[in-house]
Amino acid sequence: MSRIPLVVFGNNTFASLAWYCLTHDSPYEVVAFTVDRQFMHADTHEGLPVLPFEELEASHPPDAAHLIIPLGYHAINGIRRDRYLEGKARGYRFASYVSSRASVWPDLQVGENTLIYEHAIIQPFARIGNNAIIRSAAHISHHCTVGEHAFVAAGVTLGGNVSIGPQSFIGVGAVLRDGLAIAERSFIGAGAVVVSDTEADGVYVGNPAKKASRSARDVTGG
Repeated sequence: MSRIPLVVFGNNTFASLAWYCLTHDSPYEVVAFTVDRQFMHADTHEGLPVLPFEELEASHPPDAAHLIIPLGYHAINGIRRDRYLEGKARGYRFASYVSSRASVWPDLQVGENTLIYEHAIIQPFARIGNNAIIRSAAHISHHCTVGEHAFVAAGVTLGGNVSIGPQSFIGVGAVLRDGLAIAERSFIGAGAVVVSDTEADGVYVGNPAKKASRSARDVTGG
């Protein structure tokens, strides 16, 4: 069976990680990388061509290749959100990736342009929205919802019935008590233990987590 052509957005380590996993563990064949022209520092990445995103249709039109955008949390996930929405407006279809080494159930609802890496655990009744990233060994408990454009880092633990708002970032090893509502664009620092709901654009650090004076955009740039 022929593999599905796929273009990866990015030319950094996140893009390399996605390329490697998709190459070895998916029905897709990565045929190129793409970035905004201003960030084209080389013509190739991982041995494949790097193309300007503004002109991608010329070589890989929407009917000839899928797209995936594994960008990080810069601008509280806003850059990934914007490029995803632009790609959709230009007619591109988006791949999603669920590692064969992740623990998931057959009826898991996963949105498009979503990546779930190895040893993540997604329990029954959890839902993962569009354009989300779940890194390795994260534990998403039953009835949790991960909103659009969110980023859940490695080793995060969510108790049951946690709602992660759109564009939120949950840092490495953070623990979120069951039943919490994490507001949109929340930034949860690495190792934080969150025991109460958050406010939009807030930054939360420590054990128990406290709201910091800076905003989520302040600490993620953009």
